[in-house]
Amino acid sequence: MNGSDDPPPPRPGRRPRYSGSHPRRFSERYKEHAAAAWPEHTAHLRDKGRVPVGTHASVLLQEVLELLDPKPGQTIVDCTLGYGGHARALLERIAPGGRLIGLDQDARELEKTRARLAEFGDALHVRAVRFAAIGKVLAAEGLAQVDAILADLGVSSMQLDDPARGFGLKHDGPLDLRMDERRTTTGAALLREIPEDELAALLRDLADEPDAAAIAAEIVAARAARPIERTQELVAAVLRAKGTSRRQIREEAEDARSAGRTLHPAARTFQALRIRVNDELGQLRELLRVAPFVLRPGGRIAVISFQSGEDRLVKDAFRRGLAEALYEEATSRPVRASPEERRFNSRAASAKLRGATRAAGRE
Repeated sequence: MNGSDDPPPPRPGRRPRYSGSHPRRFSERYKEHAAAAWPEHTAHLRDKGRVPVGTHASVLLQEVLELLDPKPGQTIVDCTLGYGGHARALLERIAPGGRLIGLDQDARELEKTRARLAEFGDALHVRAVRFAAIGKVLAAEGLAQVDAILADLGVSSMQLDDPARGFGLKHDGPLDLRMDERRTTTGAALLREIPEDELAALLRDLADEPDAAAIAAEIVAARAARPIERTQELVAAVLRAKGTSRRQIREEAEDARSAGRTLHPAARTFQALRIRVNDELGQLRELLRVAPFVLRPGGRIAVISFQSGEDRLVKDAFRRGLAEALYEEATSRPVRASPEERRFNSRAASAKLRGATRAAGRE
């Protein structure tokens, strides 16, 4: 008896059951899926350099803000809205009177981000399109030119963490790799048909994979017996080609982290396939082609790339723009994440930021 007519307080609900002492599956990470209810857990993960599942740490955020220099009343296009971290910071700086047009081909995540940024009301306009369509989007918005463009070319942490999307390496799932689920070709479908020499070239050109020929040969040999349909089947093939194993990777993981080498042996293979499945370089080429013409004089563009082929396209486009007097200024060297940011977010380690300013007096 508690000496009161008030009912006893409700007992806290039981946590979901899972095997082992810690949740392993994406769906079981109850503390991370409800980050607001477990802030100390989220802080603990970030202190260890890990991004909690279902979230995303915006790469080079302060450097992007410095480069774009957003001001109240401006109109900005965020070509890769993602989790909305960059967008939130930009929206805060272009208020009052500003407009941010957020593009993303991942319709599933786009709606979550729209809700996450609902506080900005009509200042945020979102569209589920590929960023190569920026010209058509601006026409639909009644705009000819904007003040700034941002493109973060990395895959988001939400996509990497969800095994159902096929981007990640830790947990098994279908080898999908599509950012836009309306596309017809998945990673598994690509691997069923692609010739060995074309696959090797793909791994070299899109991911700088040093063992491209060996990996391509192993994948072709493996698919002759059974199609590669799952992420862990592909991981296993890459590990065989590299002469290593999951056990060796686990044993060497701590030393690798200490030395700053955190890239999984299969990471480059997944990257190359993802870029091909989503035609990411084709999108980037089109964005870089039209960007000078949809920027107002003095407008700025910032691009964050994560792979040498992407960075090369950006660098060459900005150099051509300078030579043709479309741009009046461009970064001579890419901006890299600080050691502190890389410790906080290991996915920032390969990020390169380049920017350019539209020439004044050019329409």
